[in-house]
Amino acid sequence: MSNLDRQAALSVCGGRGFVVAEPVRELLSPRTVPLGESTVVRRLLPNLGRRMVGAWAFVDHYGPDDIADEPGMQVPPHPHMGLQTVSWLHEGEVLHRDSTGSLATIRPRELGLMTSGRAISHSEESPRSHARFLHGAQLWVALPDTHRHVEPHFQHHSDLPKVTAPGLTATVVLGSLDGATSPGTTYTPIVGADLALARGADVSIPLDPDFEYAVLSMSGETHVDGVPVLPGSMLYLGCGRTTLPIRAESDAGLMLLGGEPFEEELIMFWNWIGRSQEEIVQARQDWMEGTRFGEVKGYDGDPLPAPELPPGTLKKRGRVR
Repeated sequence: MSNLDRQAALSVCGGRGFVVAEPVRELLSPRTVPLGESTVVRRLLPNLGRRMVGAWAFVDHYGPDDIADEPGMQVPPHPHMGLQTVSWLHEGEVLHRDSTGSLATIRPRELGLMTSGRAISHSEESPRSHARFLHGAQLWVALPDTHRHVEPHFQHHSDLPKVTAPGLTATVVLGSLDGATSPGTTYTPIVGADLALARGADVSIPLDPDFEYAVLSMSGETHVDGVPVLPGSMLYLGCGRTTLPIRAESDAGLMLLGGEPFEEELIMFWNWIGRSQEEIVQARQDWMEGTRFGEVKGYDGDPLPAPELPPGTLKKRGRVR
């Protein structure tokens, strides 16, 4: 669950000044980023047009990739702070190791939720013997200031609540949807749900008008509030909605992401979320010196070095560029 971009840049996100306080239909296109040895991801957040959706601060979509003769996902140990990582699969498996001693294999539609808190490191890899296809999403949730120094921990939930309607099965990944609540720990008002739609399904998803929302297309052909949304793209929806109409032109998979607009301004660099440039500088020093973030045991390989910090001082930005 990492950003391996060697040209990482300091950026500021968060704050309510740029939240769209009414329903909109803003289609976000991804940029492609290599992840490890053989995986390429489509990055939707942060985006040139938008940096957060509620507390969701980072969204990658990858696959489906045929890795029958490939090593698959191979992400060496790397650090995180100030955020939660969400591992979500439609196909394949990912083996998670972290510096708290956690070891878990995440399978399709199981929640792997890592709370970095003050500091953690982890690795992710496809098991040596793995399924042919790998397809999923990697997401980060920003922690509010009151909880960003909590003790790091990992949760693995294989049985998640579901909401059903004709042609729809919605798995609640985080937060609550239509009265169903995920067991995953959250620190802000938030929702994440996986929507599996059958061809011809025409449904209306209940929403909270105080939340801002976006929909990530994982597979298939759908129209979200009348807008065609293709796999690997994301439609930002703004706030003020009580329902969301979705029509499936084929069997399809979507992720609904939402939450109360995140009030605090954040600084993101590489795999860290902080509140000042000085915090990021200290985190980089601690990682490179082997302190604070702990050790991932059992991974066959060296940890990832942090990219160099860009020259100059941080340029202040809000939720959109």
